[in-house]
Order: sequence, then C-alpha cells, then structure tokens
Amino acid sequence: MATLVSTVFVSLDGVYQGPGGPQEDTGGGFAQGGWTVPFSDPDFGEFITEVFEGPEAFLLGRHTYDIFAAYWPHVTDPDHLIAAKLNGLPKYVVSATLQDPSWHRTTVLSGDLAKEVRALKESTEGQIQIHGSGALVRALVNLRLLDTLHLATFPVVLGAGRRLFAEGAVPTRFRHTAGRVTSTGVSIQTYDVAGDPEYGSFELSDEA
Repeated sequence: MATLVSTVFVSLDGVYQGPGGPQEDTGGGFAQGGWTVPFSDPDFGEFITEVFEGPEAFLLGRHTYDIFAAYWPHVTDPDHLIAAKLNGLPKYVVSATLQDPSWHRTTVLSGDLAKEVRALKESTEGQIQIHGSGALVRALVNLRLLDTLHLATFPVVLGAGRRLFAEGAVPTRFRHTAGRVTSTGVSIQTYDVAGDPEYGSFELSDEA
C-alpha cells in the first residue's frame, strides 16, 4: 500500500495561494503571487531534490494540475529531476470537469474522493505525492487519508489569499517526525497525521 505524502508552501498566516509566480493563481483578486521566490536558496533546493527522489505517482488538484501541465511537459532535459518525475510517472487529477487530459500518463478521478483515493493507495506501492493542491490536501486530512505532510512555512505575512487550514477544518492531531530551517528562514517541518486532537488542562488540581 502506498503512502500519501503532501508538500505545501505556506506563509506565516497560512496562505498557500500563488507561491511560485505573479500569474500562477490570481483567483479572488490575489495580487501577491511569487512570494516564495525571494527565499530560494541551496538549502531549500536540497529539500526539493530529496522530495522528488521519492515518488512513484502524483495526486493533484485540478488547479495545480493545470499549472503543472502548462509548464513541465516543455522541460525535456532528461537530467532535470523534477521534470523527469512529473513527466514520466503516473499522475492522478481530481476533477469533475476534466475530460481529455493531454499530459502523458494522466488519469482523472471524478467519483467519490474517499473511495477512489483509498483504491489508489491500495493499488500503488511507495509514495504518492501531492504538491500544492491545498483544497485537496485539506479534504484528505479531513478524511484521514493523508499520511504525511511536509509543511514549508515562509517568513512572510500576506494578509490575503486562500489558507490551508481555514475555519471549518476537521480537528486533527499531527506527530512531528523531522524538521530543518533554511538559511533564509524557511521552516520545513514534517508531520504524520495522528488522528483526533487530545485535550487537557494546565489548571492546578484540587490536591495541589
């Protein structure tokens, strides 16, 4: 059975929208695209390389899929790790409207999300990776289908844009498994989904 692993870039206030460029995602009037670019450094590049060494398949939301499909098929250098993986491995895109994807090895998942993702995990070995696709990640966390989250938090507050865990998210506990901070201050932390939150109190007991 495969492990479902997500990598998401967020600002300090939890925004994941448009990290890679000004025109990447302007939905809702978002005008701050490209906010991760000034923090790129060799440390972050090393992390990305490590991530892309791991997948056997990709699972993407429709918007992220469209962004990737417009760019990566045109990167044909066989030594480019990210392009080689994205272009060569199976890709599954969650969409109710995509009919005839042109990107090689793409399968559309248009039915019951929980049922189809469970079947995908059961029929695949190794890692199925999700990149971006914040709404899909949130849905999979809510369904307890995501296994691991790489959360890269960038030292910037945007004040607007779509947030990864907005009000209404299912309460969820995570277990920290690894972490590092890049030279530009990006905090990269890895968490496994660990079920429901646990609660307690710091109030003094009556016996104290």
